[in-house]
Amino acid sequence: MVNRGRLEQRRAVVTGGARGIGLAVVRRLLEEGARVAIADVDHSALAEALKSVADIHCERPIACCCDVSSTSSIQGLRDEVQQHFAGIDILINNAAILDWTPIKDLTPARLQEVWQVNFYGAVACIQAFLPDLSRSHSARIVNVSSINGMRGTSNSVAYNASKAALINLTKSLAVDLAPQGIIVNAVAPGFVNTRMSKLPDGGSEYDTLWFKDVYIKHRRIPLIRPGSPEDIAGPVVFLCSDDARYITGQVLVVDGGVTATF
Repeated sequence: MVNRGRLEQRRAVVTGGARGIGLAVVRRLLEEGARVAIADVDHSALAEALKSVADIHCERPIACCCDVSSTSSIQGLRDEVQQHFAGIDILINNAAILDWTPIKDLTPARLQEVWQVNFYGAVACIQAFLPDLSRSHSARIVNVSSINGMRGTSNSVAYNASKAALINLTKSLAVDLAPQGIIVNAVAPGFVNTRMSKLPDGGSEYDTLWFKDVYIKHRRIPLIRPGSPEDIAGPVVFLCSDDARYITGQVLVVDGGVTATF
């Protein structure tokens, strides 16, 4: 694919970058000319991710194994990125885990596990890379939240609350970091066809009769389909570009129109 070049030589870190939305963001960043570090907890997925972007005519990305629930692992990520790139310009906080635990069964340990990845991990990554971002002339932080951080759904207290916290984190940091020239925004995907759309029984929620009836037949999704990872990657890259230089503290909802029907 032709290099579009909007992010030529800008240095980016994408957490949870080996699959789904993260990998689609990695591909778009590379296509725009960025130098990219793919961070993920899964070694084998990282190897596959590198293979999947080999067709892009750009500087080869680096793959960094990182568990965002561990501050020492994040520091290791920062050290590796510093060694290769001598700093960063873009941080995409995408790593997350899903949870379907009913409130009556939600243990403190499980709640902590979900929040440690989905919220505290993003905070820790921002703290680790803040010195680098402060030295950049085009610093961007994009947090991947969810429309479920803006509404209630059943059996999703831990996940939804963590995504809601990311939204407020985005707004608060946009105020705090503006004097340093750091732009902070979020995207809130709706239904996206990734492995996180899998149900506890292994099936896809998009194949269920209720989803096809409510969201497709009766058009609760006005665009009449779930999104793809690529549908989210474009808006994320837009927020990283100079076209978004006067946008900060915002949540860009990318949901095919779902929230327009609330």
